[in-house]
Amino acid sequence: MAEAVTPTGSATGGQSLRRLVPRIFSRAPSRDALEELMRTVRIHHPKGDIAIVERAYRTAAKAHASQKRQSGEPYITHPLAVAQILAELGLGPRAIAAALLHDTVEDTDYSLDQLTSDFGDEVAMLVDGVTKLDKVKYGDAAQAETVRKMIVAMSKDIRVLLIKLADRLHNARTWGFVPPEKAAKKARETLEIYAPLAHRLGIQMAKSELEDLSFAVLHPKLYAEIDSLVKQRTPQREQYVHTVIDAVESDLRDLRIRGRVMGRPKQLYSVYQKMVIRGREFDDIYDLIGIRIMVGTVRDCYAVLGAIHARWTPIPGRFKDYIATPKFNLYQSLHTTVIGPGGRTVEIQIRTHEMHQQAEYGVAAHWKYKEQVAGGKVDSKSIDQDMAWLAHISDWQAETADPGEFLDSLRFEIGAKEVYVFTPKGRVVGLPAGATPVDFAYAVHTEIGHRTMGSKVNGRLVPLESELHSGDVVEVFTSKNPDAGPSQDWLAFVKSTRARNKIRGWFTKERRDEAVEQGKDAIARAMRRQNLPLQRLMNQDSFTAVAQQLRYEDVTALYAAVGEGHVSTQSVIEKVTALVRSEEEEASTGPIDLPAVGRSKAPRGGDSGVLVRGAPDILVKLAKCCTPVPGDEIVGFVTRGSGVSVHRHDCTNVGSLRDQPDRLIDVSWAPTSKSVFLVHIQVEALDRSGLLSDITRVLSEHHVNILSASVQTTNDRLALSRYVFEMGDTVHLDRVLNAVRRIDAVYDVYRVTSS
Repeated sequence: MAEAVTPTGSATGGQSLRRLVPRIFSRAPSRDALEELMRTVRIHHPKGDIAIVERAYRTAAKAHASQKRQSGEPYITHPLAVAQILAELGLGPRAIAAALLHDTVEDTDYSLDQLTSDFGDEVAMLVDGVTKLDKVKYGDAAQAETVRKMIVAMSKDIRVLLIKLADRLHNARTWGFVPPEKAAKKARETLEIYAPLAHRLGIQMAKSELEDLSFAVLHPKLYAEIDSLVKQRTPQREQYVHTVIDAVESDLRDLRIRGRVMGRPKQLYSVYQKMVIRGREFDDIYDLIGIRIMVGTVRDCYAVLGAIHARWTPIPGRFKDYIATPKFNLYQSLHTTVIGPGGRTVEIQIRTHEMHQQAEYGVAAHWKYKEQVAGGKVDSKSIDQDMAWLAHISDWQAETADPGEFLDSLRFEIGAKEVYVFTPKGRVVGLPAGATPVDFAYAVHTEIGHRTMGSKVNGRLVPLESELHSGDVVEVFTSKNPDAGPSQDWLAFVKSTRARNKIRGWFTKERRDEAVEQGKDAIARAMRRQNLPLQRLMNQDSFTAVAQQLRYEDVTALYAAVGEGHVSTQSVIEKVTALVRSEEEEASTGPIDLPAVGRSKAPRGGDSGVLVRGAPDILVKLAKCCTPVPGDEIVGFVTRGSGVSVHRHDCTNVGSLRDQPDRLIDVSWAPTSKSVFLVHIQVEALDRSGLLSDITRVLSEHHVNILSASVQTTNDRLALSRYVFEMGDTVHLDRVLNAVRRIDAVYDVYRVTSS
């Protein structure tokens, strides 16, 4: 039974969203936007071809002249904003020109051939790669195929992805102007695909903003609550940060090292994730102080590290040297955690200025360096070697036939923590944490994985289920038998999605079609034996519903399970016939028995507070499905033998009742001093200790008689509690809701009506 929720002051409308999350209502600066873009390009590329940027702007402005954004701005503001983002990342003039033109081929009459003629093959290739590919608007498969094609395009030239990320980033800043459902869909896609891709490519500034904007759209009230908590604690935190910075700057002066020390900004989505994943309280997370130190050379980095450890005690196991061993996305830095002044934990990052540029802009900074060194001619082979993961994904997608499987696997790959092992020849292979030699074998090549029969790690024979660690040298032995294949036991310990998919594919590909046909035939034969209406049952959606009940992906998977003997034929038939029978019973209607007047001795419906027009002595009941109270618009419905049932006019059950107008009756509120009404409220809050006792205390202080309460804590660190209580004067309800809303960590409370 679905629930209709009526929030009191909830963030549902555009105005509420604008108040809670103003960041998603950004408008592109209109004045001198082109001049600002040209100035930024000249700073990074003083000898670059600025003329191509001007020509691209004029062409794009002419092509988009008649188009508007959903925010009401001229459409050209979007390509300009995308180009500005890329210019700040340091990309060259040809990439900026492609950014200005990236929507022309798809959204205007300007053709790719004409673009090639006007701007050359390189710009045309970039625009063609960025052109939106999701022509089909429905289903996960369409989205998966879009991402697959994007991977193929960006593997040819990484600038394709950089333009795509900038396009998504500017669109995210204006999600407040699009319908909420569309914005939420885009935000989920961004969190699953685009933000992790930005992380993989080391573009921290894009990753952080994409995550925060997506978080703001998906959970606006949570976003506003955490933002408020951060702002409340900022003054005290900044005072402590300045104390730490002064101490570090003193050490730099003693070492005669020139450097820059700053506090690391807190990202709201990161705070939320730590509350959800690590299960920590907000104060514990926010009290964790972060300091970043930037110096001139690698030697200075280690000198500063020694001074920090001499001043404050380092926490064992919390030091990481990403300078000697960079991360997958070329990130380099020294990380350490110490016990700072007052016994508070302080996280410190130490890096050179070049490393900081790499950390913030990732492969974009790398590309800028390549362009400057090569004089505009980019060594794409060198970049492909640096971003080996990208090439691996490109090869891997070609092997995966099912786009849905590819998208699920990609989500895992781009979010997984990695260990790095070596082949006997010194090649580095990245694997998910906890990976085994079997995962390693499939990462090298599918056939090697299928034929694996043994392994060595660091020169010693080990079982295939052994866990690998970073720095291990791994060697696998393969069988020469042409019929050799994987073992199903491997599925119990492999960690990588690629290995698991390949093993499952080996066992199911050849047998699946046969099992599906066997399952369909078995069901059909059994239904004929029982004289069931085969044609009618097989054409209904009942099989789909049964497949969902049994947790199979679709009807085909259900047939395959029957064919393989995992589910009995009789069990499926019984579930299908039961579903069809219940649907037919619900569709049938019986005779209407109007209740006799005077059946109830209670005048005016007892203490219901409702008067039935023309029948003052009839039994009246307030419907439990929507729990109306005085002030709600109501309708009456004559039930079979139970008097009149009173519903809110917007109750979902009323829609079906209106099909029987002869049973509807006029009712009106006439509460007395003895009238009592049931009220359901829901409280939404960030989970914390003592929350439940605080809520019940406030309700008790307002003399609320609680009849029932239910509390649920989700994996997202949300506390959802619902209370049912009696109330005579409904004017008192607003005072109760306002009092509960003032409780610390409560971000919304509202009356709930179920229907």
